[in-house]
Amino acid sequence: MITNQVVLLLMLSILWPSTALPFTPGNIGNLFGMPESDGRILQRSKRGWMWNQFFLLEEYAGNDHQYVGKLHSNMDRGDGIVKYVLTGDGAGSLFLIDEKSGDIHATKRLDREEKAMYTLVAKVLDRRTNAELEPDTEFNIKIHDINDNEPKFAKEIYFASVPEMSEVGTSVATVTANDADDETYGNSAKLVYSILQGQPYFSVDSENGTIKTALPGMDREVKENYQVVIQAKDMAGQMGGLSGTTTVSITLSDVNDSPPRFANHSFRVTAVESTEIGGAIGRIKADDPDVGRNAEMEYSVVGGHDTFNIITDQTTQEGVIIIKKALDYESKRDYEFRVEVKNTYLDARFVHGLQFKDYATVKVTVEDVDEPPIFTRNPYIIDVHEDTAAGSFVGVVSARDPDADNKPVKYSIDRHTDLERLFNIDSVNGTITTLKALDREMSKWHNISVVATEINNPRQTTRVPVFIKVLDVNDNAPEFAMSYDTFVCENVKAGQLIQTISAVDTDEPVIGHKFVFSISATNPNFTIVDREDNTANILTRRGGFSRREMSMYLLPVVISDNDYPIQSSTSTLIVRVCACDSRGNMQTCNPEVLPFSDGLTTGALVAILLCVVILLMIVVLFAALRRQRKKEPLIISKEDVRDNVVSYNDEGGGEEDTQAFDIGTLRNPEVMDANKLRRDIIPEMLFPFRRTSPIKDNADVRDFIRGRLQENDTDPTAPPYDSLATYAYEGSGSLAESLSSLESATTEGDHDYDYLSNWGPQFKKLAEMYIGKSPDRET
Repeated sequence: MITNQVVLLLMLSILWPSTALPFTPGNIGNLFGMPESDGRILQRSKRGWMWNQFFLLEEYAGNDHQYVGKLHSNMDRGDGIVKYVLTGDGAGSLFLIDEKSGDIHATKRLDREEKAMYTLVAKVLDRRTNAELEPDTEFNIKIHDINDNEPKFAKEIYFASVPEMSEVGTSVATVTANDADDETYGNSAKLVYSILQGQPYFSVDSENGTIKTALPGMDREVKENYQVVIQAKDMAGQMGGLSGTTTVSITLSDVNDSPPRFANHSFRVTAVESTEIGGAIGRIKADDPDVGRNAEMEYSVVGGHDTFNIITDQTTQEGVIIIKKALDYESKRDYEFRVEVKNTYLDARFVHGLQFKDYATVKVTVEDVDEPPIFTRNPYIIDVHEDTAAGSFVGVVSARDPDADNKPVKYSIDRHTDLERLFNIDSVNGTITTLKALDREMSKWHNISVVATEINNPRQTTRVPVFIKVLDVNDNAPEFAMSYDTFVCENVKAGQLIQTISAVDTDEPVIGHKFVFSISATNPNFTIVDREDNTANILTRRGGFSRREMSMYLLPVVISDNDYPIQSSTSTLIVRVCACDSRGNMQTCNPEVLPFSDGLTTGALVAILLCVVILLMIVVLFAALRRQRKKEPLIISKEDVRDNVVSYNDEGGGEEDTQAFDIGTLRNPEVMDANKLRRDIIPEMLFPFRRTSPIKDNADVRDFIRGRLQENDTDPTAPPYDSLATYAYEGSGSLAESLSSLESATTEGDHDYDYLSNWGPQFKKLAEMYIGKSPDRET
């Protein structure tokens, strides 16, 4: 400002507590290097504000508003025209200004840790017109710090580790605390570290909080974990300073400073002799107070052993004793060997002066078990010749009980391996014999299983395979290798090759097959030449073959082998005579049709006579069949009214027969079988039949027959030959009336059968049946 100045009055007691200067404009001028005057404010060009920063203590505890300072402009004549206005950080809420006097007050307690400085803008206005009397000026209110915050660590508990046996002064960890107070003002944020718990093992650097070892030879195996309490105090550790603490959990990490040791230097192990090779028989363990890889151990047998070995179980760090060779109680029962244990990882700092290995003695005792029999060989291979008679000797198997008792053993053949039952074995001495003759051509090998079983303990069994090889015997004769289709041309010349033959033999001689071919020396048509390679050529002995004379030749060929005993066979070669062209290619092999000769042979005549006889027999049979067809019954349809003989085979059942004769059967024989009822049970429904009463004189029957006979004699339509006519006649009636069911639609329930009891003993059975079923009697 050129013409006006604003004087900022402060509480000088805050800034200059020893100053006793009165608050006069002259004194204010002296504060800013202005010369003393007689009380008048000196004007300087380009200078508006005399002071641009206020200081205020934090955490004010008074009841009134805290006084900050005063704004004053030389434009203020005290007439109330000047108006002071404050804007910026906290203006109007946190900081208030008196519009007339320019006094500034803080309305709330201020915390430097929340905000250390506030920036505000001062305005000087004309109260009447609100016109600015001075340009706006920015000033700061800085909060002075007081020691109101204690040091704080980032964690309540820290974790750290240090190797055991570390030297004194080895750094473990560094812990630091933070103080929210102003580090640039006083000692409010100056921290000092100290150890409250953990001595004499550890110490702490007072300036940076680094924890170090303070005691030599700390052993993890003695004590592994330590709790250390560290304190941080401000005000440089002086009285009245604030402090904070934290806990540090320190673990001594392991180092390989302890060798493995056997608690017992002698171990005794028991093993059964049946333990398999590679099987474990016991475990031993050494102790190592270290942990992790520092406690890893390795076991070994000192000098090695041919029967036992020891391996390390990486999980349990135990030594596992295993078997390298089968045990035998009967051979050796006690063993002894030394075992060494050592660490696999060594720490060079602790190797000197200590032996990181230990030794122990292991004694093994073998226990006896009941073992199964043992065969002297496994497997057995036996040779036997084929065609050996049943009961012949094949071979012998032998087994023994390996136990000390040497219990007896019996032998048997597993029949699942000898389904054809070709072999047998002596249960006592193990001799194998044949039950049937063996044929090598059927099977060259027989594989059977022989079982040896302890007699006293049948559960102890052992199997052994027996391979029986059937040796060849020359018992098969050679024969043609195939079926030959051989022909000879009619125009062939003598010495012409017509076929090459070979042979096969199912036997297998040691030196191989050698076949000899031959035919009869007197054969006028063919000859044979042996080629010495198990084949032979068939040649013609002559030429001029003719189909008219002979269309086919049968040539016996004798084939022999050279093994002992010599076997031979005769195979027949069929040679057809065929017509061929000039180059020898076959054209046809059918016999020629020969013209009739002057006279017929005996065979031709016999054939003709047989044909004639067969034709005559066919004619006679045909005639007989036609004649039989003409003798069919006269009545073919219902329109034919002539009487005929009808066969009706019914003897009746006497008094037991409750079924009356049905005349309908004679009239229609085809329904005779369909309408029959069972006679072995009482029918559920019977129809009343009318029976003729017995009479001594049958005159009416004779009259009936005479009348029918006379009618047939005088009938012009009757057949010219005799015939038998059968009639059904019921008679003229009786006291009992008719029992016939013809043209009757009534049921047994419509009749009263009590009258049957009056017919006499002949109808007693019938009366019992019908009267017994009467509804009245049943009720």
